[in-house]
Amino acid sequence: MSVALKTIQAEVDPTPQKRMPKGAGVAPQPGALIINADDWGRDRDVSDRTWECLAAQTVSSVSAMVFMEDSERAAGIARAKRIDAGLHLNLTTAFTSRSVPAKLRENQDRIIQWLKGSRLAQTVFNPLLTSAFAYGVSAQIDEFERLYGSKPRRIDGHHHMHLCANVLFQGLLPSGTVLRRNYTFRPHEKSWLNRSYRNLQDRWLARRHPLSDYFLSLPPLEPVERLKGIFNLARHSVVELECHPINPEEHVFLTEGGLLKMLGEQKVAASYEVA
Repeated sequence: MSVALKTIQAEVDPTPQKRMPKGAGVAPQPGALIINADDWGRDRDVSDRTWECLAAQTVSSVSAMVFMEDSERAAGIARAKRIDAGLHLNLTTAFTSRSVPAKLRENQDRIIQWLKGSRLAQTVFNPLLTSAFAYGVSAQIDEFERLYGSKPRRIDGHHHMHLCANVLFQGLLPSGTVLRRNYTFRPHEKSWLNRSYRNLQDRWLARRHPLSDYFLSLPPLEPVERLKGIFNLARHSVVELECHPINPEEHVFLTEGGLLKMLGEQKVAASYEVA
């Protein structure tokens, strides 16, 4: 076992996960390196930079925002190019599409005001907003189906708010849908209580949803030993790396050979679902 792999295994705080069955979103083989680009459709620049990474075969899949400025065009590209797209559930950013109904805009504003009003709001169930959350989530799922032709098989959240208390306790995400788990943190990055809460939440999620084994962010890109350790981990575990190609450093790394050089013979999964 390499030093890099030993290092990353010692640093992360793994939780046993329900492995994804064949056809549910992740390959049944021992490991997979999935690099997923968030915010697809948020605006034209985001979509175009993400497409450049997809064309370079350094991004496996995208998480699509609906009711946003570039949602319609991005969905058309995804359908034409057969891009693997899941729903990037948005509960913290105002919708920017001109066609959003006024009622839905107002509903979104109420949810944003609550979730951004306090750092701990996402962990607190608000009984006064149950209807607002139900309407907001279902509207986005329905809009994804309209744009992409099918219900999302995979859901994650803008600012990770698909795991906020109201969404989870109200059971608003369809059972069997592939969900993004909590970040895999090093023990010293978060308190013991914080990590314990996240681990318990992931165990609860795994009862109803397939989850990857590890979820991390692509950056920071330095030191290189961090990424090499993660890539080695993906040889025998399903690892999802979140990226944002709109960020210049990430875009350069993904499109100008930095990632492929570091990977060597190892491959990025061609999509979130690998046959």
